[in-house]
Amino acid sequence: ALEILKAVGAEVDLPVATELMDARDLDAVYAHVDLIWIGARNMQNFNLLSELGKIDKPVMLKRGMSATVEELLMATEYVAKEGNERIILCERGIRTFERSTRFTLDIGAIPVLKAETHLPVVVDPSHAAGKRPLVAPLARAAVAAGADGLIVETHPNPEHALSDAAQQLPSGSFGSFVEDIERLLAVSGKTISR
Repeated sequence: ALEILKAVGAEVDLPVATELMDARDLDAVYAHVDLIWIGARNMQNFNLLSELGKIDKPVMLKRGMSATVEELLMATEYVAKEGNERIILCERGIRTFERSTRFTLDIGAIPVLKAETHLPVVVDPSHAAGKRPLVAPLARAAVAAGADGLIVETHPNPEHALSDAAQQLPSGSFGSFVEDIERLLAVSGKTISR
């Protein structure tokens, strides 16, 4: 599967990223991707984070669903202390008592992280929302709060997606989603880097 992912990335001229869940798979994953991300459930897998500190590729660290901002920042130290300072932080929602969304997107964490660190902050509104109609509003809120990037799930036919179908935007409408984000960015003099 990694070979296919790498080939598709080359074909469409886009960087390839994937989640790493086990340090034993690091060499295989490393050979095929441009960026490795650590999912929320492994944010405090300190042995895995230390191994990622020894590589020369960017690492995106997703905030754990019950982690504080301070705990997220401390987790980055396990990567950085081994020499890899190419770290991206990802806010993807935290667990609260609220049930109208899959997770609660911590909008306040975005400017706090931007103030506390030099690291880029991206937001995953898809996982926070858990529901397609909420993805775009949460993405706009994240951009307004200063997010450096977004991770948004798309699919040609979301109802038939093998995972996370309810939170994926249809590929056919993704262009208008991006245009909305571009209009919002223009207000603050920013643009989308392509």
